[in-house]
Amino acid sequence: MERSSNYRLLKIREILFNETDEYHEMGIGELSEKIRVIAGDVTFDNRTIKRDLEALDDMDFEIVQNKGKFGKILFSHQARLFETYQLRLIIDAILSARFITTNEKEKLIQKVKELTSKHIAKTLPEPILFDQSANIDYELVKINIDCVHRAISEGKVLTYQYGKFNVKKEFEYHRNGDFYHVEPYALIWQNDYYYLIGRFQDTNELRHYRLDRIRHIEVSEKHFTKCEFNLQEYVNQSFHMFAGEEMWMKIRFHNSMVNVVLDRFGQEADIKEMDEDHFMLTTKVKLSDGLINWILTWGNKAKVLSPDHLVEKMKDKINQMSEVYKD
Repeated sequence: MERSSNYRLLKIREILFNETDEYHEMGIGELSEKIRVIAGDVTFDNRTIKRDLEALDDMDFEIVQNKGKFGKILFSHQARLFETYQLRLIIDAILSARFITTNEKEKLIQKVKELTSKHIAKTLPEPILFDQSANIDYELVKINIDCVHRAISEGKVLTYQYGKFNVKKEFEYHRNGDFYHVEPYALIWQNDYYYLIGRFQDTNELRHYRLDRIRHIEVSEKHFTKCEFNLQEYVNQSFHMFAGEEMWMKIRFHNSMVNVVLDRFGQEADIKEMDEDHFMLTTKVKLSDGLINWILTWGNKAKVLSPDHLVEKMKDKINQMSEVYKD
């Protein structure tokens, strides 16, 4: 194939990818005109364009043909790596990430929109509609993400300092500023933050660290052997309310809470009507502060009925909260 033919073929592919989809098609005449404008007033025979379309289709760049008005043949490219709803999910995830700056969101979303036609891209949300509420140093987090990802993939130990802000908004290092040596196991997104899960070498314990609180991170040359590790179990125990003694719990909820309960415990949750205003949930849970705090979130719309030791813990917690407001 001549250079001009290669160029023409690539431009036809580009035009069809960017400007056609399931709802937008293009005739050979319109396609030929767009190529002419791009190529600088060079005209191409319609039969040449038709052969190019057939060649693209043979190379698995699917070309869909439909008949339009008056029998006109229209062409489009409809196959995409991502469905429209999947692109929306990706963009919504980007928009909901509090630590990503508005400027970076715009760049990321523009790249995502290039994965589909310009018509569908116009229907996807813009970052300007959302407020940037995070105060996190995004440039720092980007570096930390890159280092953690690389260390996990290469099986290398990470070294860094770790800390948090005090009431004066000053960053204070833990362990007097000593460096942590951590075997990285996983990088997860949880509760609006990125976390590194890894084994702290000093104590051989599995721990998690917020990436925005990590400073001076480096990937060392020291390799490690990953021990057996259940990521889902660790996340459940450390980030959710599932750590501690396992037990059966009965709890009374106001009827307005039924969707909250089903969202949390699933459609198979064991719930029964108690009276006109309340229902009872019976479920197996693990006792933890997270469980107690979750129940207290719902105020007088939730009351633990059993077991007795959980009822007592709820009363103690409520009394502690009440004491805070006593002079």
